[in-house]
Amino acid sequence: MAGEPIEGQVLVLTAAKASVQPNRLPDLVDRAQALLRPNLEDYRREYERLHADDGLEVFAVEWGHWEELGDELEVTERELSAIRRAHEEQLLRIGRRTDREATFETALEIREPVCIGTNGESERSD
Repeated sequence: MAGEPIEGQVLVLTAAKASVQPNRLPDLVDRAQALLRPNLEDYRREYERLHADDGLEVFAVEWGHWEELGDELEVTERELSAIRRAHEEQLLRIGRRTDREATFETALEIREPVCIGTNGESERSD
């Protein structure tokens, strides 16, 4: 499905907030996943994992990480902002479900989240 691992409701909310067409955001998220997924092992080694489940892992990365990825993705600033926001909103949604929203909000004050779809391959340790 387009836009995975970001949930559909998160994509709709994010598209509205980021002034990106709702049908465009899933494709942007897919492009980001195509770049992120092959580097999953690197993220596991280099960054703190905030959450893992059967379909996704979320990592806390340094500020500016998305700008670096944006250069590789060749997207506009608005599109990059929408992708980043989708990852943030997905993390916060997970936080609400797991009663960790305050923890994740605090993490977002100093770092950016990166959500990577795992197709059920997560190594659980959070």
